[in-house]
Amino acid sequence: MENKKFNEIIDFAVGREREAVRFYHELQASSHFTDKRKLLQNLERMEKGHITTLEGIRGQRIENMEVPDVQNLHISDYLVAEEPSGEMSYQDVLITAMKREEASHRLYGDLAEKSSDAGMKKLFLRLASEEAKHKLLFEKMYDEEILSQD
Repeated sequence: MENKKFNEIIDFAVGREREAVRFYHELQASSHFTDKRKLLQNLERMEKGHITTLEGIRGQRIENMEVPDVQNLHISDYLVAEEPSGEMSYQDVLITAMKREEASHRLYGDLAEKSSDAGMKKLFLRLASEEAKHKLLFEKMYDEEILSQD
């Protein structure tokens, strides 16, 4: 894959992460409770960390890039996200975060399937794997902090 195309894909992924940073930042402004604001600040920080990870991928050669296999707990498969608002519960915020990561994972997976270029395919699979890691983190939080209470 040519370097220009590779950088365009990374730029696209970084743009999606910046959108997520804005999303969590804007939710903080409408959140009425300190605990929710702290969670949203943590989520915003995590998304900023994803940008750093993507910038690190930019410096790698595709053929040296690993595509880790990430466990899927499938918790988000059975949940419905509420429309984002300042009145969201902790559970709603986690569900929304899972669903956003799930959608990004699906996008990159679909792009990998449609790609005929081996380098692009591998890059999209790596990006899908990163999103799967993020989703797994939220699924574990949900499992430990919401499902274990019932």
